[in-house]
Amino acid sequence: MAQLTALISVSDKTGIVDFAKALHALNVKLLSTGGTAKLLADAGLPVTEVADHTGFPEMLDGRVKTLHPKIHGGLLARRDVPEHVKALQDHGIATIDILAVNLYPFEATVAKPGCTLEDAIENIDIGGPAMVRSAAKNWKDVTVLTDAQQYAQVLEELKAHGKTSDRTRFACSVAAFNRIAQYDAAISNYLSARQDDGSLSAYPAQLNSSFIKVQDLRYGENSHQTAALYRDLYPAPGSLVTGRQLQGKELSYNNIADADAAWECVKSFEAPACVIIKHANPCGVAVAANAADAYSKAFKTDPTSAFGGIIAFNREVDAAAAQLVAKQFVEVLMAPSFSAQAREIFASKANVRLLEIALPPGGDRPWDQGRNAQDVKRVGSGLLVQTADNHFLSKADLKVVTTLQPTAAQLDDLMFAWTVAQYVKSNAIVFCGDGMTLGVGAGQMSRIDSARIASIKAENAGLTLKGSAVASDAFFPFRDGLDVLADAGASCVIQPGGSMRDDEVIAAANERGIAMVFTGVRHFRH
Repeated sequence: MAQLTALISVSDKTGIVDFAKALHALNVKLLSTGGTAKLLADAGLPVTEVADHTGFPEMLDGRVKTLHPKIHGGLLARRDVPEHVKALQDHGIATIDILAVNLYPFEATVAKPGCTLEDAIENIDIGGPAMVRSAAKNWKDVTVLTDAQQYAQVLEELKAHGKTSDRTRFACSVAAFNRIAQYDAAISNYLSARQDDGSLSAYPAQLNSSFIKVQDLRYGENSHQTAALYRDLYPAPGSLVTGRQLQGKELSYNNIADADAAWECVKSFEAPACVIIKHANPCGVAVAANAADAYSKAFKTDPTSAFGGIIAFNREVDAAAAQLVAKQFVEVLMAPSFSAQAREIFASKANVRLLEIALPPGGDRPWDQGRNAQDVKRVGSGLLVQTADNHFLSKADLKVVTTLQPTAAQLDDLMFAWTVAQYVKSNAIVFCGDGMTLGVGAGQMSRIDSARIASIKAENAGLTLKGSAVASDAFFPFRDGLDVLADAGASCVIQPGGSMRDDEVIAAANERGIAMVFTGVRHFRH
């Protein structure tokens, strides 16, 4: 078998010396460039500089070094086409069988504070992508490696068979084209976001997104629809797609959508919390001293809707919590971890899907854990893109607008209610008390209807609303909504304010003996 040749030129040198040593041990000839060549030579490896191979010096501060027929001819020539082989012979071009290239760190460069346009431009790789495309196009003859994680499998096949398999070469080719697409998208996004004053717009003139498929789904929102789950190239730590399914049936489209709603909501609380979701809306939310107590309180809000729900905890599910949850029909149960006893309890319930998702450290922003920076919604032949609703409200932000001042306990309940309301479909009205939801009204065309539904749900669950705290995700356009809350037993209300009739609503609150605070922000969720 003819000696193989590998061209190695990498910015990220992770594992490259060991890889090159293994290639040398397999009698593979090594070509390399610049710093990579020096690194390999310093490691005692016989390596030929590309400039010596092409007979043409590296020039223009390294901008031109591999853009040469002896490189691209060696990569692109088909070994099974006689005319290609003859052309190589006529021009003294040797074939290149393995290409290991990763690109200038453009993404990392532009992510640094203070990155200048010149810094960005100088980190746009030209020769690297050109070589990668040549090798990937000719995958039947060339193995192209763009990630250090690919080295081990290639070495294994070379040791066993003296060559790589068609399957591996094609997979590497696909990975290479994917990497080039990601790289070009990052460049396009950065350059088209750059403003005349040097600042970067959050919304580039052309938006190029790259997502990786996680899995095909059995069907979509309905059985006649097809679906698949994709994740960001670099998912936020602690986000749903970073989770691991421990048991249970395959997740459905609706399971995933509801699980995301539950997980995002439960991450908003610092105290041990439980969130129960049904059809994308919280039907029960509570905080308590431990996971079991939080679940018991959350379940009381709406036991009927909790049937077949999605449940999330922000603490480990221990045996006590597992025993309680196992008594109801649950589709998906997620938590940062599950104790061994909890796993045993659910082992007999093979269909229950258990998801383990690690919570990232919150730092000085404990509420901001694994949040997406942007939300995207598909509309007819277009996208709506906005910053995600990651607004954090502190007690210091509240403005008391009524004569009656809320007590410390009421403020705690109002803050809890406001957090829950952020995850309820508009129009949203949420009754709370003692760290738990008492009634949730969601998704109605009229805010007053949401208020009535929330009070009816509380009554159906046997919960009293006397002395409760209420959150409204947007302002009250008339006093009638507030009167419904007062009639139901509310003692305090948190709402954005901003209505033309705020004075009328405030007067109604004073008349009904209700303390009311304004947040100055709303939480529409459509």
